[in-house]
Amino acid sequence: MKLVRRVAAAGCTLALALGGAVALAPVASATPQGCFYYVLENKPDADTQLVEDACSVGAAGGKEAFQGCYHLLRDDYVPAVVAATACRKAAQE
Repeated sequence: MKLVRRVAAAGCTLALALGGAVALAPVASATPQGCFYYVLENKPDADTQLVEDACSVGAAGGKEAFQGCYHLLRDDYVPAVVAATACRKAAQE
């Protein structure tokens, strides 16, 4: 009985360890999430790769980064207000 508990505990620990690693993996390469999710909430049919690229550009902050982010989003027909707000969010993170 003790062996079964130990095996179960080891299995749970391994699952948690792997689950934690998997859960953290996207964060390492994630774009500014606030920007990304804001765009997708307001325009679900937006091109996710383009949104990711735009939010990455906007994350640098500054006028040029904002304009680059904004123009990329507008090229995908993201509404102007949504694009501007998302690019501001990208710079804040």
